[in-house]
Amino acid sequence: MKTTKLLPLLLLFIVASCSSVSVNSDYDKNVDFSSYKTYAFFKAGIDKVEISDLDKRRILRAIDEQMAAKGFTKSENPDLLINIFTKSREQVNVNQFNAGWGYGWGFGWNPYMMGGSQTNVSTSTEGTLYIDFIDAKKKEMIWQGEGNGTLTKNTTKKDERITEFVGKILAQYPPVKK
Repeated sequence: MKTTKLLPLLLLFIVASCSSVSVNSDYDKNVDFSSYKTYAFFKAGIDKVEISDLDKRRILRAIDEQMAAKGFTKSENPDLLINIFTKSREQVNVNQFNAGWGYGWGFGWNPYMMGGSQTNVSTSTEGTLYIDFIDAKKKEMIWQGEGNGTLTKNTTKKDERITEFVGKILAQYPPVKK
């Protein structure tokens, strides 16, 4: 009886954990990040990204919003160039649930297994978004943020998901030196 009550909670936890974005960043420890005030997008790099133009615009809009919130200004003569790069891969999830009681894993017929078993197969797309900050004068990458998470094909939720990816990645900029 307790298992039946805990199952919805477990499924909610699994779904919630799948929707999160994990982030990492790396940076040049010799750079003074406080000297950067303006930015522009690195068009040559962004043009090479193999995603739809709609998704590119969603990402760039989200970056604009985050940079403005951090006090940066878009400029024709920027301190920083921002580039993006994406990767994706299909994830196949197989879940088997054995109901009832009995011995073993429920392979074949078992007189002690009263409830049977159920197997669910689902697919999802896992994506990675990289955001690179390049010193415009030196033409050197000074910071890179990376976000990994499950993507959605639902167009009404794409804006939310991309905003979440970009927001969590750029929350790590500027880096806090320890």
